[in-house]
Amino acid sequence: MTRSFEPTDRAAVHAVLDAQAAAWNRGDLMDYMAGYARTDALVFTSGGKIRRGWQATMDAYLARYATNPAAMGKLTFEILSIDPIGGDGAVVLGNWILTGSPSDGRGVFSVVLERRSEGWKIIHDHTSAAPTTP
Repeated sequence: MTRSFEPTDRAAVHAVLDAQAAAWNRGDLMDYMAGYARTDALVFTSGGKIRRGWQATMDAYLARYATNPAAMGKLTFEILSIDPIGGDGAVVLGNWILTGSPSDGRGVFSVVLERRSEGWKIIHDHTSAAPTTP
């Protein structure tokens, strides 16, 4: 049964992204990945690559950061909009900014979250980097 999208849902969706940024800034990849649905249906698109599944996404992060969590830097999300999709889904549009890392940069993201039994979880993530200027 589909529920309506309430102000508390908007706050819960925002809280997922806040918790992800906090986990990233602690160098805690497991807590960061807790924002994603732990399913093979997860779609993560970044750096010109499409990854399918929670484990493939986690493996990509581990390959890049597991040996040096300090290299993760500081991540900030600027949420531009949270739009409901029915009562059990939401699309978030925003900017990301990464500082204090060898991979410093910024860009845009859109994520689709779904209301699941374990709470709101990201099921689709598309992240792109803004072009760097010399």
